[in-house]
Amino acid sequence: MFDVMAGLHASIGILAALHHRDRTGTGQHVEVNLLSSALSGLVNHSSGYVAGGTVPFRMGNAHPSLFPYEPLPTADGELIVIAGNDGQFRKLCQVLDLPDLPDDPRFGRNQDRTAHREALRPILVERLARRTKDEWFRDLLAAGVPCAPINTIDGGVALAEELGLDPVVTVGDVPGVRNPITFSDTPARYELPPPGLDEHGEEIRAWLTS
Repeated sequence: MFDVMAGLHASIGILAALHHRDRTGTGQHVEVNLLSSALSGLVNHSSGYVAGGTVPFRMGNAHPSLFPYEPLPTADGELIVIAGNDGQFRKLCQVLDLPDLPDDPRFGRNQDRTAHREALRPILVERLARRTKDEWFRDLLAAGVPCAPINTIDGGVALAEELGLDPVVTVGDVPGVRNPITFSDTPARYELPPPGLDEHGEEIRAWLTS
């Protein structure tokens, strides 16, 4: 993951340097390292230590300062359920048929839910266990509550197709993952498949010696 993140940081840095060059005519050296990218990518964990001295500990997929914001079990598997603010938590409770839960002083505000997560979790788990993850996913999403089943890669591709993201592109006979960036005026083009061994070697050598 940090290899990918460092590559993205390098791309951003190169684009910024090109913009600076276009404005000033001066180029510059762009440098990226894996550790700095890792610390940047840890976001609230590294910032919490640097700004407040808090050293994070293992919490699985739970969020240190939001609850619920983690996978929770349903009748047939886990569903990631997110209540990023008090309004989303109230919507969650409406779908779960727990309309009075947000009025409980332990759960009304995010800081209270986070402090009392061990009391709140079993209440949510008991209610979620009554239906399947796909049933909850459909109803929670319709209510504006961020959530998603935990997918294998095939499930993730299927979900992207269902959402109309058209995730797979085939060039020649080789399928691949579509560029995730959409441009309104200059869309990505898929003209050539990955080359065979030395397929373009002659052209590349000619270019290098020209």
